[in-house]
Amino acid sequence: MIRSLSRPQVSDDNPYSEAHFKTVKYHKDFPERFGSLEDARTFFRGFFEWYNHEHRHSGIAMLTPAIVHAGEADVVLDARHRVMLAAYAATPERFINGQPKRVELPKDVWINKPDFENAA
Repeated sequence: MIRSLSRPQVSDDNPYSEAHFKTVKYHKDFPERFGSLEDARTFFRGFFEWYNHEHRHSGIAMLTPAIVHAGEADVVLDARHRVMLAAYAATPERFINGQPKRVELPKDVWINKPDFENAA
């Protein structure tokens, strides 16, 4: 893999793969070149550990994949919501949109969402 900051847009790109590639390319430790296959394997072992256990993903409510996969998302989101409600109670003027709402994980995730209305 070589560093490239743009790709031609094609209709059959997988958005999840594309997002993952972009995260890899822009990662602070991504090298210009790998010296060997073992260097690449070493980099990606560390990268995937970071990606799954430390990197917060905007598409899953700023949680890590490990938290979601372990079924701990509701516990974390409940705790966050309690903190936000306490902050709101202490200084409501800071919340211009009113009382904070609990963030939810998306119910469905699609690569190419089927058109259910026109499928019949």
